[in-house]
Amino acid sequence: MSETVELRAHFTRQQLVRYAGASGDFNQIHFSDHFATKLGLDGVLAHGMLTMGVAMRVVTDWAGDPARVEDCSFRFAKPVPVPDDDDGSEVVFVGTVTDDGEGPIRIALVATCGDVQVGKGKATVRRG
Repeated sequence: MSETVELRAHFTRQQLVRYAGASGDFNQIHFSDHFATKLGLDGVLAHGMLTMGVAMRVVTDWAGDPARVEDCSFRFAKPVPVPDDDDGSEVVFVGTVTDDGEGPIRIALVATCGDVQVGKGKATVRRG
């Protein structure tokens, strides 16, 4: 059996500043267009670990209990650009849940921003 679950998340500059404070990651590419473009980037980028954390919400929301997550990994393919406006960037996280009725449940994750795949991952969830 397989099913698909989805989460749409908006990344804004305000969210990036809050995440920087919580994580201690104050790399200027996450809040300064001036600094980001000086390094050859198009602009400010979302923190990779913030992106991964939101991706895992697909898994934990589906599982109902975060303690059921046994294993997870996420690979970044492209950065998530975050413009300096009220809307930010929307990232769509899609999880495909595969349950063969035995053993752990597997969830394959894909994250896209616009038409660009920005990452993919996988998780293993203990039966509840």
